[in-house]
Amino acid sequence: MNRDKDKRWSRREFLSTLTLVGAGSLLKLPCALGAAEPPPETTKLRLDQSGGICTAPQYVAEQLFREEGFTDVQYLKRGAGAEVAKARSTGEVDIDVANVWTILRQIDAGDPVVFLAGIHTGCYELFGNERIRSIRELKGKNVAVSFLGSGRHLFLASMAIHVGLDPHSDIKWITDPPVVAMRMFANGEVDALMGFPPEPQELRAKKIGHVVVNTTLDRPWSQYFCCMIVGNREFVRKHPVATKRAVRAILQGNQICAVEPERAARLLVDKGYTKQYDFALQALKEIPYGRWREYDPEDTIRFYSLRLHEAGLIKSTPQKIISQGTDWRFLNELKKELKT
Repeated sequence: MNRDKDKRWSRREFLSTLTLVGAGSLLKLPCALGAAEPPPETTKLRLDQSGGICTAPQYVAEQLFREEGFTDVQYLKRGAGAEVAKARSTGEVDIDVANVWTILRQIDAGDPVVFLAGIHTGCYELFGNERIRSIRELKGKNVAVSFLGSGRHLFLASMAIHVGLDPHSDIKWITDPPVVAMRMFANGEVDALMGFPPEPQELRAKKIGHVVVNTTLDRPWSQYFCCMIVGNREFVRKHPVATKRAVRAILQGNQICAVEPERAARLLVDKGYTKQYDFALQALKEIPYGRWREYDPEDTIRFYSLRLHEAGLIKSTPQKIISQGTDWRFLNELKKELKT
């Protein structure tokens, strides 16, 4: 598929349903799509705000949530890792966009969270020094991730097991905050770094290292979602109308990121979700937003749960994860409603 051609087509079709609401605001959808539905069972919606640039659709969707009937939209910051996972499992966070691998681990652990839809592929990039030209060459090398169990770690562990490496014994994991890891990589203290926006954009701009794997472009990683919409199971059970409306708003926010990346990048900076507009804009242009129809989210769950199972990082089989941790009802309905 010609990506530029596809993007122009999406822009023409999508903008026909949108109205500009002022020079400093985002695109606004009319209420027609949800007019025939009952109002949401709750007007309160809580989301996590620790995801970063690539989860922009849920931030861009703030006004769309209100159009869907949510009068109290809260973006909660609960740190990272275990704190965010706990917020999802306890219902402190209702719905949010998160990386696939940490949610697979939550479902495997019995946490009441479910996958609802895919958002986009790509966004992570593996950088290496002159000694690293492939994933297999990570064997015996120092590789920086933020912490064990993070999306970066679990994704790279999936890559390693896929090419025949043992992520437990073949890789020397170095765990430090991203800013520290980038400095260590630049100084030659680590051999490779799993980068997450805006880090890849900054590393490329400063010509530090080289890209070993670009998950937006390189197969098989480019064929599977990295970020998906997830919900607390009890929220989804009790509030099916609200869930559908929230998922619809995020998918429409996804499309806005695809056709108006400048507006989305400016919102991320203005709201304090990231600092540098240029890197945010570059990331939003590179990430294939708006193409959620092209991939089957269940294929993603099956592929990565099998990799993590093979690596001994989860106990559940792909079939069990799909049975207990997915709910595609709303996505299937919205695929019909949000026709291009």
